[in-house]
Amino acid sequence: MSKIVDLSKTIEFKKEDPWFMRIKIKHIPHSKSLKLIQYILKLPQKLMPANFNGWADDKIKSMGVHSTTHIDAPWHYGPEVEGKKAKTIDEVPLDWLYGDGIVIDMSHKKDFEVITIDDIKEDLKKSGAKLKKGDIVLIRTDRDQLRGKEYFLRGTGMSKEATLWLIKKGIKVMGIDQWGWDLPLKHLVNKAKKAKDKTLFWEAHLVGINHEYLHMEQLTNLKSLPPYGFKVGVFPLKIKGGSAAPARVVAIFD
Repeated sequence: MSKIVDLSKTIEFKKEDPWFMRIKIKHIPHSKSLKLIQYILKLPQKLMPANFNGWADDKIKSMGVHSTTHIDAPWHYGPEVEGKKAKTIDEVPLDWLYGDGIVIDMSHKKDFEVITIDDIKEDLKKSGAKLKKGDIVLIRTDRDQLRGKEYFLRGTGMSKEATLWLIKKGIKVMGIDQWGWDLPLKHLVNKAKKAKDKTLFWEAHLVGINHEYLHMEQLTNLKSLPPYGFKVGVFPLKIKGGSAAPARVVAIFD
C-alpha cells in the first residue's frame, strides 16, 4: 500500500499574511443554504427529508494564483520561450507533473545567501541521489516554518546558474519550500539599486524566458522526505490562460 505525504499549504485566511497573499473564503453553513433551497426551489418544509439540514457551501472570494502552494507556468516568466509562445498553466503536459522526486537539502543556507551549482553538486554527492531527465527536484530550505511578513522577507534562493544547470540536466519541474524561487524579492530590489545592476532582479525566474521550465513555490514538509526513492505528483487547477495555479503537491512512496 502506498504512503502519501502532503507537500501543500492549506488554502485558508491568515491575518498575519502580507495583504497581497491573503485569501478570503466565505463559508456558507447548512442552515443558511436550507433557507435558500426552500426559497429558490420552492420546496415546502414538509417535503424536506427528515434528517436533511441543508448543504454546506463555500466561496473563494479572493485568492491570487500565486498566493499559496502553486506552480508557475512558462507564461509567468515571459510571453515567449525558445522561439514559441510560452505555455499557460492549462497547456502544460500532465506527464511533466509526475515523476521521481529528488530533495536537495539547502536548509543550512543563511538568509539572503544564494544557492549555487556547487551547493547542489555537494548535496547530491552527500546523499547519493542521481539526477536523470524527468525528475522533479525539490529544494529544501525549511523556510516553510516562517510566519507572517517574515515568510515573505526572509529566505535563501536559487541562482540563475543553478537553475540553468538543473534544466540542462533534463529537469523540467522543480520547487522550493519558501515564498519564492529567487532570493527574497525586497532584498533583490535593494541589491539591484545599490549595485546599479539590472541583472540581479528576479534572475532565476528569468531563466524561463530562454529555457522552458516550471517551478513550484511555497511547498511544505520537505524535511519529512528522504533525498530520493519516491514519486512527486503535482496537480494544478486547470485555469484557462493562467500564469500559475494553486496545486496539491504530494510525495508518493510505494
